Amino acid sequence: MAKKVNVKPLHDRVIVKAAAAEEKTAGGIIIPDTAKEKPQRGTVIAAGPGKKDEPVTVKAGDTVLYGKYAGTEIQIDGDDYLIMRESDILAIV
Repeated sequence: MAKKVNVKPLHDRVIVKAAAAEEKTAGGIIIPDTAKEKPQRGTVIAAGPGKKDEPVTVKAGDTVLYGKYAGTEIQIDGDDYLIMRESDILAIV
């Protein structure tokens, strides 16, 4: 369930809450913090209205895949989020 935030993104920007990093491999090996990969999946928390002729296609609550280095990390009410352009989102899952 998407959490409400008091920040409204402008234009084609989207706020995403990144999914938690994997703690174990499929074989059961525990991954240390230094070796964890940055997650590339998250949940859309808020989306802007879009550009003049291009409305935003994602909505709050959608689970999305995005590029490894996409977006800018921000902190809202003590929680970490990513703010990125809609074009940085690769797919809706």
